[in-house]
Amino acid sequence: MRNEADTRAELIDPKLQQAGWGVTDQAYIRREVICPGRIMLGGQRAKPVSSDYVLVYKNRKLAVVEAKKEALSYSDGVRQAKDYATRLNCRFAYATNGHVIYQIDMATGEEKQVDRFLSPETLWQITFDETAPSVSQAWRLRFSEVGYETKSGSWLPRYYQENAINAVLDAIAKGKNRILLTLATGTGKTSISFQTSWKLFHSKWSLSAQNEPALAKRRPRILFLADRNILAKQAFNDFNPFGEDALKRIAPHEIKKDGGVPKNASVFFTIFQTFMSGGQDEQGNDTPYFGDYPKDFFDLIIIDECHRGGANDESSWRAILDYFSPAVQLGLTATPKRTENADTYGYFGDPVYSYTLKQGIDDGFLTPFKVMPIVGTMDEYVYNPSDGLVVKGEPEPGKLYKEGDFNRLITIPAREQKRVEYWMDQCNPHEKTIVFCATQEHAGLVRDRIQQYAVKRGWTTNPNYCVRITATDGVAGENDLKIFQDNEKTIPTVLTTSRKLSTGVDARNVRNIVLMRPCNNMIEFKQIIGRGTRLYDGKAFFTIYDFVKAHHNFADPDWDGEPAEVTEPTSCEKCGELPCVCNKTGEPEPPCYVCGQQPCVCSKPKPEPCPECGQRPCVCNKIEKVVLELSDGKSRQIKFVSTTLYWGPDGKPISAKEFLERMFDDLPRFFKNEDELRSIWRDPITRDSLLDQLAEAGYDKPLFDQMKALIEAEQSDVYDVLAYVAFASEVYSRHQRVERASREIQQHYTSQQQAFINFILNQYELHGVEQLSVKNMKGLLELKYNSLPDALAHLGSIPQIRETFVSSQGYLYEQ
Repeated sequence: MRNEADTRAELIDPKLQQAGWGVTDQAYIRREVICPGRIMLGGQRAKPVSSDYVLVYKNRKLAVVEAKKEALSYSDGVRQAKDYATRLNCRFAYATNGHVIYQIDMATGEEKQVDRFLSPETLWQITFDETAPSVSQAWRLRFSEVGYETKSGSWLPRYYQENAINAVLDAIAKGKNRILLTLATGTGKTSISFQTSWKLFHSKWSLSAQNEPALAKRRPRILFLADRNILAKQAFNDFNPFGEDALKRIAPHEIKKDGGVPKNASVFFTIFQTFMSGGQDEQGNDTPYFGDYPKDFFDLIIIDECHRGGANDESSWRAILDYFSPAVQLGLTATPKRTENADTYGYFGDPVYSYTLKQGIDDGFLTPFKVMPIVGTMDEYVYNPSDGLVVKGEPEPGKLYKEGDFNRLITIPAREQKRVEYWMDQCNPHEKTIVFCATQEHAGLVRDRIQQYAVKRGWTTNPNYCVRITATDGVAGENDLKIFQDNEKTIPTVLTTSRKLSTGVDARNVRNIVLMRPCNNMIEFKQIIGRGTRLYDGKAFFTIYDFVKAHHNFADPDWDGEPAEVTEPTSCEKCGELPCVCNKTGEPEPPCYVCGQQPCVCSKPKPEPCPECGQRPCVCNKIEKVVLELSDGKSRQIKFVSTTLYWGPDGKPISAKEFLERMFDDLPRFFKNEDELRSIWRDPITRDSLLDQLAEAGYDKPLFDQMKALIEAEQSDVYDVLAYVAFASEVYSRHQRVERASREIQQHYTSQQQAFINFILNQYELHGVEQLSVKNMKGLLELKYNSLPDALAHLGSIPQIRETFVSSQGYLYEQ
């Protein structure tokens, strides 16, 4: 019977060629590594996910084929074929052993055995409904003819990025003008924007040619719109393959220098704030810069982080989108549909493609994380005059100050000092860290405490070890952030902020995120978590230090996954308008705080709510904050307790206890009873195989080390953890196992063999079961005897040594 390689070469390949695959440049076959595999806590990866065959026609993936060797049933490959087709958005999946071909239509659910594979043209016609308007078909073909810009092969889109690009282009081909993509932070939305723009640019798609593809002559004009300069700059750099002449930044100083907005380019980059600024006409009316362009000037507008206001009816940014309403508008967001951003989804519609944080971590494109909830003795506080000195303000007698009140209504510097010391003692102080604080002032206070403590502990002498980056830090803060994002630079090491860094920080080596302010908004919470998910060499996970119970967001059903149903707002019962234009209490609306009139008669854009107090206009200066200096005795009473949560199979952190319970339910699929486990564990070959299977399921060495600590058996064998969890068996230390095995070994081996076995057992006792792997035998021989020839002289041939090495291990696991 043929093995899989021979089955493919002799049976499957000829059948694919007979169907027209792999015989032309347009219809080709490729083996695809779909994803690299999830990162384990120890830094190792699960096995990559690869498809045996991906059938590509006109640069579109249409089907996958899962091959099994001739001796196996085709049915052994059905599950994999469906999984791969789902990931790659292929209409058809095939499973075959070379004799039987099983075909699955992923759209209709139809499954059947077939005599042959479908031809490229037939697959294309079925996948893309040829009854669709000819204009749509023409644009789809034109888009597919333009290849990706790969920067010499180093920038190929990942599978989900390609899915997103195709989904956007298909929507444009069908004439849709409001399009939304929902992809987790760190998954490359800018890369998707670039490749989409690249295909539109080189296919010469434009609004003027939308309905007449044959008349397409000019390149489209594309606007990339962000809410932060750093995001616009990152996009500008990523779009550099277009060439310098094709790209243009729209910036106030450039507009003033040139005497007008730039128009001689193909791809433009700016921020909302720039577009909303400008001058005034002779009548005193505002003339924002975006109004200097014709309404149909841009063919495509890409709105980055569109949930942050661009589609909000109450936002002045919406004026930009309304003005350029003829353009195709592509919104990019990392947040599934929720009540807080329902207006974004209402404006753009449901996303044409989504890729979640859980998918990114499971695929290995994002870094997993651990959560450390921290509970302190002063998480809440009622003022007592004996606690210390009131430096400022008047504490409200009997008032319970909760987490949201600290550093807004009351500041207790000693409390913040203790929090800083606690998390800094828990983590590696040389790892890049972002600390989220309650206000800009709080971020400054925390920065000072971090810097002082780092110097006190001897971790640094650099005055820029920790820096604050908030809205008030301006250009200096932006420069510090730029240096922090450089992975080759170690200073600054720690950033403190209030809200500024929840987006726009592409710093791949962030290892710690510290939450020292409440985060009840799920959209913002997901953005904050995204600061740590980006991949970096040697980064197996990042840690979230949570002082504010933000980890409860993980319990929210909408934490991750597809967009949830949100109850759409209804018209006001009183005035009948949406949004409401009346005051339901019957009181008149207050005058506009810009023009002083009611109703408002000015056209000035209203500022966004203050990031500190959340009010518009800001009322920060109206809040009298209490500052309380605690006595030394009271400060010493501040204590903390923390636990560690692990990344669970459902994409949510779970406790160690919950992890043990999950193991209990999961282990029966690896072995049926303790006798089978012992039999597997006695043989290093079957043991290594089981360890690999367990690692694939998420149970790797670092996790087992933590489980040992949980059951107070740090010096035990991994076998003991498995037997304890699965069968409540007694746990033995490695020393106890070695002592018992040594007595048996004395009776069954020669003195020279005993010397070698005892050496192996000593290494096992010191370092663990990994030392007993057959792949380590050669190294152990050289460590014991200096060279392999010397070992052979003492112990006999390699087969004899191997037999001694393997058989002696059985005595470790007699019970």
